[in-house]
Amino acid sequence: MRKALRWLLALTVLLGTLSAAGTAGAATAAPADIKDRLLAIPGMSLIEEKPYSGYRFFVLNFTQPVDHRHPDRGTFQQRITVLHKDTSRPTVFYTGGYNVSTTPSRREPTQIVDGNQVSLEYRYFTPSRPAPADWSKLDIWQAASDQHRVFQALKSIYSANWLATGGSKGGMTATYYERFYPRDMDGVVAYVAPNDVVNNEDSAYDRFFEHVGTKECRDRLNAVQREALVRREALEKRYAQFATEGGYTFTTVGSLDKAYEAVVLDYVWGFWQYNGPDCDSIPADAAHASDDAIWDSVDTISGFSAYTDQGLEQYTPYYYQAGTQLGSPTIHFPHIERRLIRYGYQPPRDFVPRSIPMRFQPGAMRDVDTWVRHHARHMLFVYGQNDPWGAERFRPGAGARDSYVFTAPGMNHGANVAGLTGGQRTLATARILDWAGVASPAVQDDPAAAKPLARFDARLDVRDVEREPALRP
Repeated sequence: MRKALRWLLALTVLLGTLSAAGTAGAATAAPADIKDRLLAIPGMSLIEEKPYSGYRFFVLNFTQPVDHRHPDRGTFQQRITVLHKDTSRPTVFYTGGYNVSTTPSRREPTQIVDGNQVSLEYRYFTPSRPAPADWSKLDIWQAASDQHRVFQALKSIYSANWLATGGSKGGMTATYYERFYPRDMDGVVAYVAPNDVVNNEDSAYDRFFEHVGTKECRDRLNAVQREALVRREALEKRYAQFATEGGYTFTTVGSLDKAYEAVVLDYVWGFWQYNGPDCDSIPADAAHASDDAIWDSVDTISGFSAYTDQGLEQYTPYYYQAGTQLGSPTIHFPHIERRLIRYGYQPPRDFVPRSIPMRFQPGAMRDVDTWVRHHARHMLFVYGQNDPWGAERFRPGAGARDSYVFTAPGMNHGANVAGLTGGQRTLATARILDWAGVASPAVQDDPAAAKPLARFDARLDVRDVEREPALRP
């Protein structure tokens, strides 16, 4: 019996030695270069590597299921980028909610924590679109599951803490990801993220436009918007010429007239989203301004190409989601006579080709809002005082833990942590550092000591808002 036990013990030791030797051999054989490590991930392929001092920057494709509930029913290639600093540093997971940029850039949380950055292209934005496209598989859960699979694939390489972030629709995306996969990230920083809980109740936007900025500025903007409708016939002739010269068509929206009104009604919203509060560039006396002055002002802010087929095509996935889950704003125009407005704010259905079926799901945003109110953990929401999208915002409730909503005074859709007031700025920075696992003892003792760990880089740190046509978050 003792011999048998001694033999069994010897065998166990031998197997353990062989296992350890095999593990050591495997570790020795593992790729050392970060590019090789990334490409060793199943489904990962390289599009290109671009040089940037102090980093490695990769543009990659990652194979994703079209339907995460049924992964055997087809795949597509989703673009991601990796801004690699060091595997020992924290990683920021960024999505803008649209196409991914293939130019090296660093989002504010990445600079704050001096970390790596993984950026993801939102599904169905080309080229990250299945062919043929089953549009019913474009929803917030499927998109969150895309992020979850990317995180699972990269976590073995980037094993330190992870933060999710994004601006506007990207901030919404980061929030939805946290709702469906709350154990993936160590924190979330969501910038200017709209939260349209009840799609048919948008009075918060009307109240916003009654009080934003100064009365003088509001009056100027309202007058130009009204004048563009008063001069509709003359300016639509110019619009027709603009369309002919640019090769623009209006099949999706239905007519040049509908497209023209949509652009004009975006004007005031677009100004506050991207330009306010300085109104010096707005014609001071719209009634006596030239047609050129009215056209130029509306085109600069709203963009007359926005509702052409060519302008809408890139954003079909957004309008589809707005009309099926996200919701969309509707505002009123008390300064414009009803006879001048033929269509009002048009629904997302008008901006998606009729060949794509759509059905609104009113419970989707209520579910996310309820989760944030009761279960938010390590979440920071940053809004701009002058940004219309902040009129309907996320508000963590009594059940939330270590979560915050801050407003940057005087800022619009480009609001960020750096634009917060002193106490809020340092607290937000301290919480980001802590969630990332890189807060120093001094910061842990006193948030006032918190500051970004990486120096500002004028090329890498994108501070300007990602400019989209108005009425797209």
